[in-house]
Amino acid sequence: MDEEQVTATLGEIVQEVAGVDPARLERPTRFADDLDIDSLTMVEIVTAAEDRFDVRVPDADIEGLATVGDAVDYILAARAAAESAQPA
Repeated sequence: MDEEQVTATLGEIVQEVAGVDPARLERPTRFADDLDIDSLTMVEIVTAAEDRFDVRVPDADIEGLATVGDAVDYILAARAAAESAQPA
């Protein structure tokens, strides 16, 4: 899964959870400031993303996901780490 696919899937999640048009999601878009997503809704988005992308995001890391780019990079890194941890 590449960056474009992660961004598109994240857009679907944000639309489902928060009702935000996925077209508004660009790397610099801030969840709180630009999309008016509060902390509770952000937890719901993260939970849905964990399920959809098969990754785990510790609660302490959620605050670091301020922008769409932050979230996409985190998901890509978490998936890469999980794939490299699997035995060949």
